[in-house]
Amino acid sequence: MSASSGNKAIIAALGANLGIAATKLIAWGLSGSSSMLAEGVHSLADSGNQLLLLLGGRKSRKDADTEHPFGYGRERYVYAFVVSIILFSIGGVFSLYEGVQKLQDPHHLDVPWLPILVLLVAMALESFSLRTAIKESNHTRGGETWVQFIRHAKAPELPVVLLEDVAALSGLVLAFLGVGLTIVTGDPIWDAIGTICIGVLLVLVAIVLGVETKSLLVGEGARPADTATIQRAILDGPETQRIIHMKTLYLGPDELLVAAKLAFDAELPFSDVAASIDVIEERVRAAMPSARAIYLEPDVFHDPSQPGPLTDTIIIRGRE
Repeated sequence: MSASSGNKAIIAALGANLGIAATKLIAWGLSGSSSMLAEGVHSLADSGNQLLLLLGGRKSRKDADTEHPFGYGRERYVYAFVVSIILFSIGGVFSLYEGVQKLQDPHHLDVPWLPILVLLVAMALESFSLRTAIKESNHTRGGETWVQFIRHAKAPELPVVLLEDVAALSGLVLAFLGVGLTIVTGDPIWDAIGTICIGVLLVLVAIVLGVETKSLLVGEGARPADTATIQRAILDGPETQRIIHMKTLYLGPDELLVAAKLAFDAELPFSDVAASIDVIEERVRAAMPSARAIYLEPDVFHDPSQPGPLTDTIIIRGRE
């Protein structure tokens, strides 16, 4: 995923959320609806989240230095993880607190029509933000389902914005139902129930985001299809006999580390081995542009069925 695609979705979400937050908080001040307050705080939290994602993207572009020789690409993962924590604490937990408070001390809406109007406007703005996120995601989603895209994406911005927008639209529907039932029945308990439902929804979304971004922070390897592409590029020539061992690791959303131990003829001169490794690296980078850090170790393969030291992990045969 290009950074520009993620930035477009983030900026669209930021503009929508700032406008929505202002209208919701005004509606809460005039009507006293706890659902409006919960939704207003949710939109403010989302606006802060988008600013954090933009900041993470900016910091990730810093050049590598002696302290961080592989660069700062994982800054984007760090800030995405912080977003999940903010969504959980400020968005979800605050909404739950406000809903429980409203259950204990219910009060009627002062201007019942205003929250309905604000919610309709907010739904329109949030739909625009979600439409932008879907459009940008479709550039790289390919044939994956949305669940697969969110789980497998190495760039965190679009999955975060998608989940935020889906949660926001769902929260607006819950708030609409809560306020609507309060107006129809005259019982403010429905507004409180809607607020609690919004809190539960945000907590669940935050947990999903936290789990996925934690996995990226710990370190994920290339997808099976990308791994196969790298393996084919290595073996698509006469330079090496086979791959003895290979591992990959994402140093950032757009930078993949490839480390492999390759079998060479024991009689080859060192200069020929070095030249062969250069050729293989060029093929890998051509096949997988994100493979920017490549470390190939020459070795002599020992058949495990024969006496001698054993190699570890996978063995992939080259061309016969």
